[in-house]
Amino acid sequence: MTTWVAEPEGGRARGPRGLARAWVEIIVRPRRFFQNGVAPADQAPGLVFGVLVALVAAGGRLVTGDLPQFGIDTPLPTFIPESGPLQAVLLLLVVGLFLAPATFHLAAALATLGLSLLAPARGGVSETVQLVAYATAPCVFTAVPWAPLRVLCCLYGVGLLVVGTMVRHDCSGPRAALAMLLPSLLVFGYGFGGFAAAASLW
Repeated sequence: MTTWVAEPEGGRARGPRGLARAWVEIIVRPRRFFQNGVAPADQAPGLVFGVLVALVAAGGRLVTGDLPQFGIDTPLPTFIPESGPLQAVLLLLVVGLFLAPATFHLAAALATLGLSLLAPARGGVSETVQLVAYATAPCVFTAVPWAPLRVLCCLYGVGLLVVGTMVRHDCSGPRAALAMLLPSLLVFGYGFGGFAAAASLW
């Protein structure tokens, strides 16, 4: 499920420079990126990208003390101290190793169910996982404690996910939007705090 293809389709670069270039292209030229930068059975680069975005978002909220709006509003497990550097490290480990990857795969599973009904010519599940992970690119800015920016980032992420679905799964905009409704609610509404940010504006 996390195969790292040596020569991925489209010649996608690896390493920190490749991640930075991927982020810029997703933001600026998403159709081109989703056409050339997503390779079948090559989930690892996409997951690394998405996890790093989630870690930046979580790290920013740790710095600003804004974790409740990140969806972490329940009591912390007893093994996590209530404050201090150890708490930050453990929370980031939970986000990076468990929460973010599990959320991306759950969102991809929900998307696959929708696509099975709406996109007969759809691509593979691994491509859907990558779409979900790469669509989180703008959410690095949800680390900033400003609700309008967080809402905008989450909406942009939803738009990227729909565009990527149109490109990789060969379906129309309305079908892509419908198939990605539940994954978008999970990842951007709850995961990156889009709902909480929108609610704070009212």
